[in-house]
Parts: sequence; structure tokens; C-alpha cells
Amino acid sequence: MIKHFNITVTGKVQGVFFRAHTETEAKKLGLTGFVRNESNGTVYIEAEGEEEQLKELLKWCRSGPIKAVVQEVKFTESALKNYSNFNIKKLF
Repeated sequence: MIKHFNITVTGKVQGVFFRAHTETEAKKLGLTGFVRNESNGTVYIEAEGEEEQLKELLKWCRSGPIKAVVQEVKFTESALKNYSNFNIKKLF
């Protein structure tokens, strides 16, 4: 079953290539959506795909790339937006 997750990652997650690594991981998992930096220093992700792959992305987000220091990962489920690919969006 295809689901939509809104994910917010807090900690030292900007300036450490978190978005680029998230894009790579999401594509590897076959997910669609986007990732972007927020003005408050967090990273925001909208991802769609099979629940098991979304859970794998959440698991990856808890550690992130090597230079990241993740403090918290929050997510909510919401209505599908039917993204066709996964990409990086510009700041806010």
C-alpha cells in the first residue's frame, strides 16, 4: 500500500549534504517526493512509497550522512500527492 510521510529531521542536518544523501537513499528505495532545508535549521522531507521502504528511509534519517548529528526525527502520515520522482528543493 502506497503511503505519504511528512518527515522533519532536527540537529546538525544542514551543511552536511543531508539533502543529497536523502535524495540518493530515497531513489535507492524507490520513493518519490522531495527534501528541502527549512529556515529553522531542520530538514523537511515528503516521501511516498510502500510503507516498508518509508520505514527504511526513517531508519536512515535517524543517523543520516556521516557528518550529520541527528537529534530527532518526527513524521506524520498524510494524503498522497502522487509525486513522479524524488528531488531536492531550494531553501524554504
